[in-house]
Amino acid sequence: MKLFRISFLFIFLIFEFAINAQTSNKIALVKGWKFTTENDAGFASPDFNDVRWQNIAVDKPWEKQGIKHDGFAWYRIRVIIPSSLKDNAELKDSVIFNMGKIDDFDQTFLNGSLIGVNLSNVPANTEPDTNYKNLDYSYWNNNRRYSLSVNDPRIKWDAENVIAVRVYDWNGLGGIFSGDLYIGMPDLSDYFHLENNVSNYIIKNNTVSKTIKLRNSSHNYELKGKLSVVAKNKLNQKHVLDKVFKFDLNGKEEIKIDILIPRQDQSSVVNFTASIIGSNLFINRHDETPYILTPPVAETPKLNGAPVYGERPGKPFLYRMAATGKRPMKYSAKGLPDGLEIDGKTGIITGAVESAGTYKVALTAENSLGKDEKTLTVKIGAALALTPPMGWNSWNVWGLEVDHNKVYAAAEAFVNTGLADHGWTFINIDDGWEIFGKSDSPKRTAEGKMLTNEKFPDMKSLGDKIHSLGLKFGIYSSPGDLTCGGYAGSLNHEEDDAESFSEWGIDYLKYDLCGYRNIMKDQNDPAELKPPYIKMHKALLKQNRDIVYSICEYGNGKVWEWGEEVGGNLWRTTGDIWDEWERLKQIGFSQVENAKYNGPGHWNDPDMLVVGWVGWSSNLHPSRLTPDEQYTHITLWSLLSAPLLIGCDLTKLDNFTLNLLTNDEVIAIDQDPLGKQATPVLTDGDIQVWKKELSDGSYAIGIFNLGNNTKNFTLYLENIGLPDSIKARNIWKQKDIGFIYKGKDFRIPSHGTLMLKLSE
Repeated sequence: MKLFRISFLFIFLIFEFAINAQTSNKIALVKGWKFTTENDAGFASPDFNDVRWQNIAVDKPWEKQGIKHDGFAWYRIRVIIPSSLKDNAELKDSVIFNMGKIDDFDQTFLNGSLIGVNLSNVPANTEPDTNYKNLDYSYWNNNRRYSLSVNDPRIKWDAENVIAVRVYDWNGLGGIFSGDLYIGMPDLSDYFHLENNVSNYIIKNNTVSKTIKLRNSSHNYELKGKLSVVAKNKLNQKHVLDKVFKFDLNGKEEIKIDILIPRQDQSSVVNFTASIIGSNLFINRHDETPYILTPPVAETPKLNGAPVYGERPGKPFLYRMAATGKRPMKYSAKGLPDGLEIDGKTGIITGAVESAGTYKVALTAENSLGKDEKTLTVKIGAALALTPPMGWNSWNVWGLEVDHNKVYAAAEAFVNTGLADHGWTFINIDDGWEIFGKSDSPKRTAEGKMLTNEKFPDMKSLGDKIHSLGLKFGIYSSPGDLTCGGYAGSLNHEEDDAESFSEWGIDYLKYDLCGYRNIMKDQNDPAELKPPYIKMHKALLKQNRDIVYSICEYGNGKVWEWGEEVGGNLWRTTGDIWDEWERLKQIGFSQVENAKYNGPGHWNDPDMLVVGWVGWSSNLHPSRLTPDEQYTHITLWSLLSAPLLIGCDLTKLDNFTLNLLTNDEVIAIDQDPLGKQATPVLTDGDIQVWKKELSDGSYAIGIFNLGNNTKNFTLYLENIGLPDSIKARNIWKQKDIGFIYKGKDFRIPSHGTLMLKLSE
């Protein structure tokens, strides 16, 4: 029996080696991983016996393999690293350990020694951090790629090595999940970095320009080669640029190259191809240039914003008139209900209205070039958020690195960039303002009031400053003991926190399920999901100010069917969004079943916007969505009557992003007081047509191309339930295109859209 076990082990090791050593220059680490949800530093030791651990795949998160777990877990694999790997390599100086993508954090060990932590190599003899100070930022969507010298004693050549990975998962999906794990040797191209996402394109006059970076990350190698840049118009495929740049990079050197492309009325697809002398590989990147559709804002006054606004009787009233045009501007409002007054210089209306009712208020904005008038319907009653909330949220840009200064900078940017003049209102802090849960610091006062961390020294002062700009102030918490980021939550302190929010001047609360899931048996059971949201809703109603209530539980238990019942003004219908086309497509185009539950005071929320500079930390990057994908993003969210919450660094707005966010006709589709959500009315291959009924009897239409190639499409009116003759307007261009008789041909770019308003 003992001989059988030895023979079996020998056969197993040969089989495992055959699986892993698939190519001469790479050992694929695809199969053979063991897993446990226990946490012990001894698991890194090569002598630890993991035979009782379960097998696990590394191409999908552990939740998708039936493991319900948040927190720490360990992966281990045994692998022989043959000396032929280095003997056959072109470059023989280092070994690469590519550990794929890990949700959210990692400490990676080789034979008991730490070699990498959260994207970074670590020196030999580095002790692992047991305080886990890096748990304030998620690295989940970044590839772990660690390297060691071929002479590093941590590597056992021609012998068994043990790789152990300690993973920490905040919540939701967790673990090693990309599946592309391997051990390999570098090529010259591994040291060459073509970074085409270090800046946004800038549109100026007749050119579109950006700066790209070429970088040599090696110490010892000189990299020579050439970079070819080819740009083609996306619609007609005509070349607009074809240029070659030669480069010569010494060790650790980088150069920047300015790319200038003739401006088009559509995106140009730009391909960057680098070849390196001494390497057979080519490095390819591509992107697409932005283009502006929205006409420039006129200097004559124009009143914008939703035509209806709701507040409860006796609660503080704050409304900033949204008006574009040359400054200075004078504002007035006739027919204001008793208790309200307007500042004629700022257009900010404040006060409180004791009597319920509907009031028609005539707004006027006037400058030296003229004036504009508009009727605002003020409804004092039980309902808030009569149109979808519009504002900014800190999460998609700063993540847990948010602080007082960053939040107030966003508020100032609303005013300075003119966003507030188009109706953008809320400035919302997401997670990260509380005391960290693992900290030894007290989380609350002796009276039970929530304490803020050092990044937010005076929440009331911050709220007062935001309100002084005519903007509204939002905050975040969780019904659990901890938030998603591991900070203190509101469990058993709902009334304490609601009182604090009211004292600080909070106007909006995002209430995120997160830590509460740990005490649930079934996260999709409405009977378990409703109580914590009802509890906070009751606490909010007791306060002396109105607080818009945003329910965030990711669409579990079909929240749209009961979100209004538990007091929600809006509710997340999905998991988190990020700046990738597939994720945008998955979320945006799945908003169908919930459509009938959308309306004034209760909105389906497909998550925040991912345009501009995002990053979920201070490590920001321009959105990875192409310009056409960003047009699709804003178009679809507006057709859905979705809340519009910007998630980027507003101090770095480029002219393209500002253009996306300040088209008043697009915003008006989102803010239409009827509150109908668009639904798909036609699918033709990659083309989808979505239709939305508007309060004036007209329709907004979105024609979307979900495919990878530009498409010709004929819109036949009868196929979308409209009469044979109808007046059409291009909403993004704010331009009438005349009558459509029966049908009209259009050309829709890949992942792009056309947005029309059709009226009889």
